[in-house]
Amino acid sequence: MTEQALVKMNEEQIASCLESHSEWVELNNQIQRTFEFADFEASMKFVNEIAKYAQAVEHHPDMLIRYNKVTLSVSTHDASGITYKDFELATKADALV
Repeated sequence: MTEQALVKMNEEQIASCLESHSEWVELNNQIQRTFEFADFEASMKFVNEIAKYAQAVEHHPDMLIRYNKVTLSVSTHDASGITYKDFELATKADALV
């Protein structure tokens, strides 16, 4: 991981990254997306895959599970905001769907 991945992004950088992550939004100094699945079991499979990835890269999103919907909220606490590391997690989450 590059040092740049842990530097807080400015609004222009965030907006640029959100263009390639169209399902994600900036909300309360985080990026967030809600994923919808066929059922609870599919939601939990996704959550478990995200958990494995998050543990491996030591970057843990907040997760809200509502039956067939999972909302991920991501920010980098060490940078007090959104970093490229958050968009790396967003890319991984998008790829798992």
